[in-house]
Amino acid sequence: MTELVVRALTEHDTALFTTLPDPGLVGRAAFGHRYLPRHEGGDYRPEWTWVALRDGAVVARAAWWAGPDDTAPKALDWFDFADGEHDAAALLLRSAPFRTEYALLVPPGWREHPDVRAAAQARIDAAVAAGLKPLVERYRYEWTPSCGLPEQPGRLLFRPEPDDAVVRDVLRRTMHGTLDAHDRRNIAEGGIEAALDEAMALLHWMPSPRAWWRLAYTPAGEIVGLHIPAHNPASPCIGYIGVVPEHRGRGYAHDLLAACTHDLAGHGAERIAAATDQANHPMAATFARAGYPVTQERIDLVP
Repeated sequence: MTELVVRALTEHDTALFTTLPDPGLVGRAAFGHRYLPRHEGGDYRPEWTWVALRDGAVVARAAWWAGPDDTAPKALDWFDFADGEHDAAALLLRSAPFRTEYALLVPPGWREHPDVRAAAQARIDAAVAAGLKPLVERYRYEWTPSCGLPEQPGRLLFRPEPDDAVVRDVLRRTMHGTLDAHDRRNIAEGGIEAALDEAMALLHWMPSPRAWWRLAYTPAGEIVGLHIPAHNPASPCIGYIGVVPEHRGRGYAHDLLAACTHDLAGHGAERIAAATDQANHPMAATFARAGYPVTQERIDLVP
């Protein structure tokens, strides 16, 4: 085989990215997303978009994403390659100077379809060969008005809390015994304070108003948890749902999710994105009860 050329794109040749044939079985193409560089009104920066070329033809591609004000990539969004180019794809990821999470989007029930399963597994194998490791599989939900607003049980009182220290303390309590793989990994690697730093930074990074955050109390004044209606760069979303340990097992996650959904709908949301780990059975059941359909699955791999 001829020698590979692995490099970033420039503003003058971003059209190369779309020359790789893609059947759209997995990844962002499977859900109608398009690669569009920032200078054409899209989300992707040429210097964060890399290709592997053989005889001038693209045989592997990768594009990293971040918010409009970020100075470094936050996630690997696109990762595709031609048949027989597994090694080129792995070399591409190793050559690019970015070490971020890779979120591979797949259709619900993807393992039941051999061609989809093969396409997903090929990307997973190449990413692993490049030094990433699977962390967790997640459900991705999208609420729309046609789903109907979930019933609000009326058991809790919701109040804004402007003091980040108070919110952080409640977050700390909700992380005790968490089933979330990302939080568990952050706690294991850096301790609870580092995990809290990352969670708070993410919540502040979202462009939605800080004033939307709500703590939840019983009528007697006991703290139950918090919900954070949010808006990421793409759409309204469920930013965080958490119940403190002493109030778990009473279905309060539904109360929080219902209130969060009503708040976002009240702010004009026509669709609300949400996600949870597939192994987090209580939260998955909460989303099902609140009428949130699973629209995607996601495989997260980390450096």
